[in-house]
Amino acid sequence: MRSGSGISLKYLHWCDNVLLCLTSKGRFEVILMPRLQAIAGPTTEQIDEKRKALFRRQARRARLLWGQLSHVALETLRELTIQHRLSVTSGDIIYLQAGWYVTHAGLLRLAERRHCFGIDVLPTAELSQPAASRWVFKATVYKTRSCRGFVGYGDADPSNVSPIVRGAEMRVAETRAVNRALRKAYGIGLCSVEELGSTAKPSPAPVDSKKPVQAANGNCSGPNVRDRLCQLIRQHQLDPILVKSYAIDFCRTKTLREATRDQVESFVTHLADWADKDRNELLCQLNSYLPAKGSVA
Repeated sequence: MRSGSGISLKYLHWCDNVLLCLTSKGRFEVILMPRLQAIAGPTTEQIDEKRKALFRRQARRARLLWGQLSHVALETLRELTIQHRLSVTSGDIIYLQAGWYVTHAGLLRLAERRHCFGIDVLPTAELSQPAASRWVFKATVYKTRSCRGFVGYGDADPSNVSPIVRGAEMRVAETRAVNRALRKAYGIGLCSVEELGSTAKPSPAPVDSKKPVQAANGNCSGPNVRDRLCQLIRQHQLDPILVKSYAIDFCRTKTLREATRDQVESFVTHLADWADKDRNELLCQLNSYLPAKGSVA
């Protein structure tokens, strides 16, 4: 055993929560129970309780953002938070279309915690076509100095990226390559949200009427507008609750349900332009709604 000062201790006698030890310098030392616990570190029960508390916090945050989750989704969240220390609060993972996705920021934080030695990223010239905005990158992650490397490829072109990032295919391809290499290196079985292609349009519901059904209050934002807003939130790592508060203020309505389609589309366009021009300023604007966060309908 070693004391907090790094001196080796040899166990001699234990009695009534008092440990009598002989140090490496030949002196006797009496250690009381609280100090002994500090030297030995946390117990297994304390570690388990800390992990349970971490999962409960992440589960509460996930329900707040995405509503009631299935048992399978919660079990997956438990594994991600305990085994990989991925956080919903920090934006490491998101719940989309009944499944969990890891984010680029979450993978980078994981690599930092695991003391990743380095990442090499290079474009693959023979597979890329710059004139057609098609890019392919190769990323190699080195977990340690002696690691041979974990390789991942990422591609992007106008057909498989969101309209929001159209024109930035090279950066998207690089991010996707890094994500795949990091997922291989650290055993993350989830797909990253940046690897998703452009959101497919939902299949139209079989209705008899030729005209779409419109709500009585004129709100007909529809899936396309919602999808664009969800893409913005994922792409720029925005807080959905703060975005909702800002949308209500922007549309000048009591609730977002009362906003018309034109108002919602105008807000989405405004949010996309602001996020592209100055994301930090947009975050400051969203953070101004934090005090009123609990009162949002």
